[in-house]
Amino acid sequence: MDDQPSGGWIELICGSMFSGKTEELLRRVRRAEIARRKVQLFKPHLDNRYGVERMASHNGLTREDVIVVRTPLEILDRVAPDTQVVAIDEVQFFDWTIAEVCNALADRGKRILLAGLDQDFRGEPFGPIPLLMALAERVDKLHAICVVCGASASRTQRLIDGQPARYNDPVILVGGSESYEARCRRCHQVPGRPDPLADLAAADPRELGL
Repeated sequence: MDDQPSGGWIELICGSMFSGKTEELLRRVRRAEIARRKVQLFKPHLDNRYGVERMASHNGLTREDVIVVRTPLEILDRVAPDTQVVAIDEVQFFDWTIAEVCNALADRGKRILLAGLDQDFRGEPFGPIPLLMALAERVDKLHAICVVCGASASRTQRLIDGQPARYNDPVILVGGSESYEARCRRCHQVPGRPDPLADLAAADPRELGL
């Protein structure tokens, strides 16, 4: 990162599945370690795809020294005083308090590296990611390749028995290539998705503050 701010700061790596978010997170972690910075890695307990205390990218990069937590406050409690870099993967699975925790750690002078999905399978903002995007000093949005047409993919397609998941299906379903594909906007499908423009057209203008 050029022109790094003095003191602590927050970096967010976001994008669809298969866009290389964890790979980029681990690359920055490795560079920090080469620079002799003390690093701690965290992930939410919901992400158990590659083992409980393991962080892995889809291309095979792994780390075995990951601390698994259930709440953001656990991160605050478990960061050592001499840790300089805090890396957190799958940050979208945490609640909104993750933003307060990251801010507090950055205020203590620590570099915070975050990676997570910016959109859920519906194509809607995922959990605390929009707030973290606003708070971060640096935001990098990565793209995958659409498996349907080969265009740049910014969305995650959930599949159930090979068919697109419906809008009312649960937002969180941990899985990999057996359940998800990278898609572009045009190829992304969400059956049953409501039409927001229709809702706006039917709304009372007074409800919209007009």
